[in-house]
Amino acid sequence: MAKKKATSMDVAREAGVSQATVSMILNKKYNVSFSKETIRQVTEAAEKLDYHLPKQRIRRSAKSRKLLVVFCPTLTNPYYVMLLQGIEAMAKEYGYGVFVCNTQRDLKIEENYLRMMREVQPLGIIYACNPSFSRQVAELSGEIPVVVISNRDDEFSIDAVALNNQKPGILMARHLLELGHRDVAFIAPPLTARQHQRQKRVGGFLMEFEKAGLSDHVLVRSAADSKDTEIPNIESEYRMGYGLTVELLREGQPVTAIAALNDMMAFGAMDALLERQYRIPGDISVVGCDNTLFSRFHTIGLTTVEHFVDQKGRDACDIILRKIESQKSYRKGDEPTSIYHIEYEPRLIVRGSTGYAPDESNHEKKKKINGFCGNINNKIDEKTAKIKEKT
Repeated sequence: MAKKKATSMDVAREAGVSQATVSMILNKKYNVSFSKETIRQVTEAAEKLDYHLPKQRIRRSAKSRKLLVVFCPTLTNPYYVMLLQGIEAMAKEYGYGVFVCNTQRDLKIEENYLRMMREVQPLGIIYACNPSFSRQVAELSGEIPVVVISNRDDEFSIDAVALNNQKPGILMARHLLELGHRDVAFIAPPLTARQHQRQKRVGGFLMEFEKAGLSDHVLVRSAADSKDTEIPNIESEYRMGYGLTVELLREGQPVTAIAALNDMMAFGAMDALLERQYRIPGDISVVGCDNTLFSRFHTIGLTTVEHFVDQKGRDACDIILRKIESQKSYRKGDEPTSIYHIEYEPRLIVRGSTGYAPDESNHEKKKKINGFCGNINNKIDEKTAKIKEKT
């Protein structure tokens, strides 16, 4: 028969005091002064009966669970799904569970999750969000092992699995330049102040065209800033890529290639082009970034940049596990200081969506036809709106 758990009433009887006195002494909230003898009697009675306050039991069980927490800005982009697969695969090998804090790119949700960590007390945290709360994350890393993925703030000494996000942009630009593309567009989700990594990727692309003396030949189009605070859904970035491409075509922009910040936006761009009878890559080339699973299975294979997302997740988890083992081996405060920083070298994966720049005369004809069609469509839209107003 299982032994009955002790209660605060049992402790009070054993110590010869009231239940309220037990509660105040064990919670260290003294509304009145207690003698050293009374405090000793209560604490000894609690130890003898193996009694723990409810809150203490929760904390102890949280510590005893092998729990890791992952901060993730969205689960609608395949990039983060791949990242989590890497983390969970490594965690499972060592018997750890993974809890995902999906912040949905909402700063209030992210801040609330960060506040909860001291109460939850996971054994480690993997942080894959933008560095909006760098100081809080740095402070937390002093209490719980923390690894940052891709968004390390150089001001703070935190373990990181990183990517120099200029490099994918540079690879994309070099590839298009080598194929003879001179007039290109770069499409991206919102490039707000907090989206440093997106800006770096765009910056790398622009830098390479600037080196070629073609800085004014790149059109950068990004989704409205307001979309950065919207809760993302599975089609968010695909629709951004689709919509921005439709805008470029309606304006009759003379681009021979479109570079997208990520694969999801590239898929949107490709579908917008194919629906309007553009040949890929015959008329317009498309390049993405992330090498997601879908990039191999689209109607036309997507040229993209591989930066080993799954491996990032595994390495981030490996660092956390090393830190946890290090803490076990040393007394608190005696652990050796070691900062891990792993950086990946991205590489270009060439598939069927990119090719040599089309003949200029044919491209100009296509541009004029598209511009003419765009004007007709705009006029039709205007007439339709006027008819609706009358009715």
